[in-house]
Formats: sequence, structure tokens, C-alpha cells
Amino acid sequence: MKRFLVTGGAGFIGSNFVRYFLNKYPDYTVWVLDALTYAGNTDNFHDLWDNPRFAFFQGRIEDAALVDNLARNVDCIINFAAESHNDRAILDPETAQKTNFNGVGVLLEAARKHQHVRFHQVSTDEVYGSTDGEFKEGDPLEPNQPYSAAKAGGELLVRAYNVTFGLNTIVTRGSNTFGPYHYPEKLIPLMITNAMQDIPLPVYGDGKQVRDWMWVLDHCIGVDIALHQGKAGEIYNVGGGSERHNIDVVKGILAALGKPETLIRYVTDRPGHDRRYSLNTEKMEALGFAPRRDFEVLLEQTVKWYVDNEAWWRKIKASDDYQNFTKKWYGDRK
Repeated sequence: MKRFLVTGGAGFIGSNFVRYFLNKYPDYTVWVLDALTYAGNTDNFHDLWDNPRFAFFQGRIEDAALVDNLARNVDCIINFAAESHNDRAILDPETAQKTNFNGVGVLLEAARKHQHVRFHQVSTDEVYGSTDGEFKEGDPLEPNQPYSAAKAGGELLVRAYNVTFGLNTIVTRGSNTFGPYHYPEKLIPLMITNAMQDIPLPVYGDGKQVRDWMWVLDHCIGVDIALHQGKAGEIYNVGGGSERHNIDVVKGILAALGKPETLIRYVTDRPGHDRRYSLNTEKMEALGFAPRRDFEVLLEQTVKWYVDNEAWWRKIKASDDYQNFTKKWYGDRK
């Protein structure tokens, strides 16, 4: 494998992965396909435009003709493309289904047609639902929200193409990821940027939801390891091993910025909000995966990135799309 199509490569994890991948493998070529919807942003790879091994194409993964034209020229598809925000998927479940399920089917068919060496589906721990223990790869899928349900459906299509057609597939289920270029609707970047603007930080319910946090570079490394070393047809949990209550993360951000906790505003919880995620990552660890676990240090680094790159996120938060979503989702939420 030397020629890759990375779908969703202008998003948060995707753009970080493309940069990491090109730096690590000097003989690899990476083409990015991204629809540039609200979270896709070419500013995320501003430093890659002059790289001769990088190319960008704008379009949706549901566009079969476009995907087919690109897929015929690569060896492998790595699919990061998703409507990944739970809040938006609650407001518009149909769009989440089109991308997270139908789009995956288009990509799989192109990979089968052109006899790709491997197809890698980047999924999420949210397909499992909520737990008091820890999830293993063979556990039942019990998604509780439209986003995670559509992602679970996409995973089942991947399984079907592996079993029925013999397509060489890999699925990674990642835990909550944070770091540079994270779109400022998600918890950590939203709290950082709101605090910098001295506007309220909306915290769902009692803020005691637990997430397993993973540094974005660790997520990229996990995808890389599973892609190159994983067994065909297998699923791998990729987690950071750093479980924290949401409210503790929020308070840590405020402390790093020297802002008061009076900025916190508790709001009505999100419908279907999972209480706790926790991943067993023994399968990945057996392949050599060893994520960093110094969450507080990495959180401070993330806060510093947003402080140093204020123009990047202010441009996003000033956009009509961002303003309209914020008013629609948080406007009447108490």
C-alpha cells in the first residue's frame, strides 16, 4: 500500500492523520476527499499544499461517480468522513444516516470494484452505548443516538463486505479525541473558546458523564498500527486510558486559562446522552499501541494551541452556520 484515499481528511482527526501519515511515510501518496461541510476546513492542512504527495478533492462520499474515479487510482481507503456531532445528528438524523451509512456503502463498493489492498473504517466507541464496566470488541452494539446508530450501521456494512466479498477490512473504534484543529462545537474546544470569550460554558446535566480521552496524535498512531498490522476483518478498540468526568475537564480548562468557575452554566442534558464510555484496548496493545496518559499536560497543550491560534477558531465561530446552530441548539436550553 502506497497510495491512499483519506475521506474526511479536512476534519479534525482526518487532517491530523494526513499530516502525521505524510511525515512518517515519505513514499506514500495521500489524496483527501472532503465535502467541506461545517467541520471540514482546508485551513486544517494549510502547511500541506506544496507537498507533491498530497492532493485535495472536494465532494461527498455518497457521490458514487466521484468516489469511483478517485478509488481507481489508489490502493486503500481510510474513511474518517462522518457527520460526527451528536447534537447536529439529533437535529438532522437524515444527514447523519446518508454520510455515516450510505456513504460507507459507496466507499466499500468502490474498494471492492477496484480490488483495494485494504479498507479502513474509522468508527467510535459510541456504537457500544453506555457502560459501568469496559467494552471489548465482541460486545453487542447498543447505540443510543442517531449519530452512533448510523456509525454502527456503517460498521455492519464493512463486516458484510468482508464476509461476503472477501474485502480486506479493518475497523477501529476510537474514544473521545482532543487536540489541535478540533471544531469548536465539541466539549473541549467549545469550553476553551467560550472561556476565552468570557461567555457561559454550557455543561449538560450534572456534568458527571465520563469519557475516555485520547490525544489526537495517539489516535492517528492507533489507526496507523491497525491499518498496517491488524488482521483482516477484525475490529480494534483505540482508547486513551484517561477517564474523566466532563465537569472536571471543564474546570481544568478554566484553571489553565485563569478564568472563574462562575462561567459554568448547567443546561438540560442532551437526549439519549450516554453516561460513561470505557474501552478495553488489549488487542491494540498487543500490536504495540501505547497512548500517552498525561491527560492534564496534554489538555494544557491543547488550551495553549487555541490561545495561539485564535484567528483559526474565531473565523469559525463568526460564521453563519456556527451562529445559526448555536442559537438553534442552545438558545432555549436551560
